[in-house]
Amino acid sequence: QVQLVESGGGLVQAGGSLRLSCAASGRTFSGYAMGWFRQAPGKGREFVASINWNGNSRSYAASVKGRFTISRDNAKNMVYLQMNSLKPEDTAVYYCAAELSPVVSPRAEYWGQGTQVTVSS
Repeated sequence: QVQLVESGGGLVQAGGSLRLSCAASGRTFSGYAMGWFRQAPGKGREFVASINWNGNSRSYAASVKGRFTISRDNAKNMVYLQMNSLKPEDTAVYYCAAELSPVVSPRAEYWGQGTQVTVSS
């Protein structure tokens, strides 16, 4: 089992920045790809970013590429999402996920409870 706990969400004005954190505990964290998904009101969960087990490979949704950066610290069992130039359409609940795969997918085995990000215009 891997337990994931997100933090760092909040209310920010458009153009601002937030840094989300995800703390992992349980099984060997470093073996898992980690990622972020988000779900806006009335919409399905969508992929945001993914990072492989050693941080050498990252992928992003087109809507956040160039604005968001995913990173991880295996020594601290942490994964981060730095979000810059935020837009109102980034408003959503953000979920951390872990999967034994090169890339995190919606079929990820483990999920956090989510953290709310609200971007005001």
